[in-house]
Amino acid sequence: MPFDTLGYWIFFTGALLLLWSLRDRPAKMALVALSYVFYGAWDWRFCALLALSTAVNYALGRLMEARAGGARKRALALAVGFNLALLGYFKYCNFFIQSFAALFGWDDQGLLLNIVLPVGISFVTFEGIAYATDVYRRQLPAVRDPVDFALFISFFPHLVAGPIIRPTDFFPQLAARAMLTSEDSRWGLREILKGLIKKLALANYCAPIADAAFGGGAVPMWAGVLAFSMQIYFDFSGYTDIARGCARLLGYRFPPNFERPYLSTNITDFWRRWHISLSFWLRDYLYISLGGNRRGAARTYANLIIVMGLGGLWHGASWNFAIWGLYHGALLIGHRGWRQLVESLGWARVVDQPLLRPLWIACTFAWVSLGWVPFRAEDLAGTAAAFSALWAPPDLGFAASHWGIWLIPLLTLAWCAIDRGRRVQDWIVQRASLASTAIIGALALLGLEIFGQFDTQIPFVYFQF
Repeated sequence: MPFDTLGYWIFFTGALLLLWSLRDRPAKMALVALSYVFYGAWDWRFCALLALSTAVNYALGRLMEARAGGARKRALALAVGFNLALLGYFKYCNFFIQSFAALFGWDDQGLLLNIVLPVGISFVTFEGIAYATDVYRRQLPAVRDPVDFALFISFFPHLVAGPIIRPTDFFPQLAARAMLTSEDSRWGLREILKGLIKKLALANYCAPIADAAFGGGAVPMWAGVLAFSMQIYFDFSGYTDIARGCARLLGYRFPPNFERPYLSTNITDFWRRWHISLSFWLRDYLYISLGGNRRGAARTYANLIIVMGLGGLWHGASWNFAIWGLYHGALLIGHRGWRQLVESLGWARVVDQPLLRPLWIACTFAWVSLGWVPFRAEDLAGTAAAFSALWAPPDLGFAASHWGIWLIPLLTLAWCAIDRGRRVQDWIVQRASLASTAIIGALALLGLEIFGQFDTQIPFVYFQF
């Protein structure tokens, strides 16, 4: 049940009415059951996998809390190993078989396994690892109520494509059920409408252009790269907006996952704004565990390459994703070295001048957009062909006939300038009259009806991860 279908909104409306008609614990039990119905709509067989992940992580968390010293470490290793084995089998087994077969010149046709990738498996396993690590570090007591833990793992707004919810953020919300206020309702509806506009009107407009360019169609590669840069942002941030809005209406709060990342002035700033839940997960559970920046420059650079390379592979079992991650690791190292040079030469005040900010934003966007080439291309040959095509003289006639390819970025920039600090959005939630809110909502629905791309069903990009 994707968020952009009528079936989901019928399901969500029923879930909302049922939830607020029940008391605290029955409501949580109903949410768990509804989450399994939601997940089973893709493939009911994977409900058993979800239940297995829940049961094992719950049991190992209890075991870990009851142990100390070496036994506690072994329980952590078992929990992390279980989650990685689950992810590795379903997502990477055939990838490694194909890679080894290619390395040794074997025929892989008789070696590949008939494996169907469960939707959202990466998000489920990452949350299991986060929970085990937080319990081990004594940042969180092991959850005793199995219903609470089942809800953490299966809660349907974030189950399929995130954001990755931190246990320390989610479990305190289960202690006392929050009442739904007028501000919560407005905030939730605003995020849902905003997310649907991003997905149906903007991402779905850009998707066919990107598909045609990367599929060898008559679309200039520069237009395909720009279109995909817009598509993946509007698609994934739109999904996050809808997930956060639905969660708020159900009485739960999710942290932000995007903070206008294409306005970043450098690549480090970009990773503080893009897929924030994954960035912080990689930082807190992998980068810091490897030593972070505490063991000298060489070790810091190695840690950045390792973390970003693994972060790339997390997105998919493909060398293209690994290249994308390693590319961003190299950019982070380059920016770190650049800042050290600038500060050592005393140029920081000049480089950080507000007048230069648009230049740094444009440079960062260009570097990030180039990185989307291996992310979007089907394979290494497609990546090489795309970069080769980018050297061709730009066909400006395409921009003239497909106005959305340049108008969408410009209008987005204009909106960010008008709504600096999200003042307009906060006004709608906190201070606008009911009549003003209703008019704005009606105009948003009208715009969605006019500009929404409803003809073809285009899956959310992050469903594959």
